[in-house]
Amino acid sequence: MKALHIITGLGVGGAEQQLRLLLRQLPVECDVVTLTNPGPVAEGLAADGVRVVHLGMSGNRDLGALPRLARIIRDGRYDLVHTHLYRACLYGRIAARLAGVRAVVATEHSLGDSQMEGRPLTAGVRALYLAGERLGRSTVAASPTVAERLTRWGVPGPRIEVVPNGIDLERFRFDPVRRERTRARLGLPEDAFVIGGIGRLHPGKRFDVLIRALAELPGDCRLLLVGGGGEEGALRRTADEARVADRVLFAGERPYVCDDWRGPDLPALASAMDVLASPSPEEAFGLAVVEALAAGLPVRYASCPALEDLPPEAAPDALRVPGGAAAYARALAEVRAAGPGPRTAPEAARHYCISRSADRLMDVYATALSRPLPQPRSSEGVTSP
Repeated sequence: MKALHIITGLGVGGAEQQLRLLLRQLPVECDVVTLTNPGPVAEGLAADGVRVVHLGMSGNRDLGALPRLARIIRDGRYDLVHTHLYRACLYGRIAARLAGVRAVVATEHSLGDSQMEGRPLTAGVRALYLAGERLGRSTVAASPTVAERLTRWGVPGPRIEVVPNGIDLERFRFDPVRRERTRARLGLPEDAFVIGGIGRLHPGKRFDVLIRALAELPGDCRLLLVGGGGEEGALRRTADEARVADRVLFAGERPYVCDDWRGPDLPALASAMDVLASPSPEEAFGLAVVEALAAGLPVRYASCPALEDLPPEAAPDALRVPGGAAAYARALAEVRAAGPGPRTAPEAARHYCISRSADRLMDVYATALSRPLPQPRSSEGVTSP
């Protein structure tokens, strides 16, 4: 089997790094097209031996990208096209249809109740999504929660397959030596209580809640934020106003796999933390929470479908915290008072092993290849996104 993966961009993000992890596991010859931003994950894929093509799309309405993408698909003689993220799903499905590919699969990584990929959901966004969805064979949901949202949107149930995100358990295994070295490199005191926050620096992640909570905690507490985004300036101002700027460390974007990056990678940063806090009220999966559990961290979160889909005993030290800064300050103070526990991964982390996700995806591929691509109804267009 020969497959082409199409993704909107390849910067350091959850969906992008998930793609790289999957390609390391799939027993399939795979190439990748990125519509925009061939960033660090593109470099990592190339280091893994994956061919990456940058389409050079100039914007959401760059219709000239369609024939270019269709030509790449046609010339590559792919058996299957797999798309990731909203823009790539829309353009990729149309281009695959124009190229005559027999099997088209799309993964929905970031569908929330009110937003998709950090942007508000509108009637127009939904209409375009549903029009494009009909041109594929299957839509993969990252969790049963996302599958339910897709059903409410109007995607037929038989077209939805659940393939959870996966993690590399071994990479996140806690290492006390790595913890000591990472803290020293970041300038974190050995005895500091380090609260971690992982994700895009975007208002929807509510990292400002953690900064304000930090102001209510003792001086030995530090906040380590891992991620990049346009909200960094506002978060720094919040830290200044709360008089905790000297206790907040912005680590920037960090890769899942180290490669040639300067500084510690994401698993090393997780080793340096004492607790992971995720105040985001709306998640499609909650990958940062699962990664933290794999590192043996206690977790306090607002939304995590990955855990909500499992029995509570699968992650006994992952507790939901509704509310704002005061609620998080209380919850984090309780973790600090309890002292460090064993840094072992609970069953929930093992449940989301990347090899299991890859096996499930291969089943989806087999089903997609066993049936012809559905024909659109006569009233459906395929040329105007």
